[in-house]
Amino acid sequence: MSTLKDRLTADMRAALKARDELTTSTLRMALAAVGNAEVAGREKRELSDDEVLAVLAKEAKKRREAAVAFADAGRAEQAGKETAEGEVLERYLPKQLSDEELAELVSGALAAGGFTGKAQMGPAMKAAQAAVAGRAEGGRVAAEVRRQLGL
Repeated sequence: MSTLKDRLTADMRAALKARDELTTSTLRMALAAVGNAEVAGREKRELSDDEVLAVLAKEAKKRREAAVAFADAGRAEQAGKETAEGEVLERYLPKQLSDEELAELVSGALAAGGFTGKAQMGPAMKAAQAAVAGRAEGGRVAAEVRRQLGL
């Protein structure tokens, strides 16, 4: 079992004993998503820490998007619940890059690859995503790549 998955399980058990319903339900949901990812495909396999991080990032993004949707629909209570769940998941994710740090990493990746135009957007995104290594959302990275390529 991966160490991150072990940590999630241990933290869920601690939250259960402390009767922290929000953390318990959020970590249960996260562990269920990890379990689903493990059985996806032809055969069950253990996920690496990086793969578990990717699942957690996806779940955190779902919570952020749901909170915005609920807030736009005037359902503040549900939006607050989704935001709180997202905050629980953020504890397990790497610290997100600031806009300045993101711009610096993207410019370095673009310069190293010699990317200059619209036709090179795909390879430029691949290089930028590798440089960022999951510390920023794909939408933010894409926006920065477009900005620096002048698109």
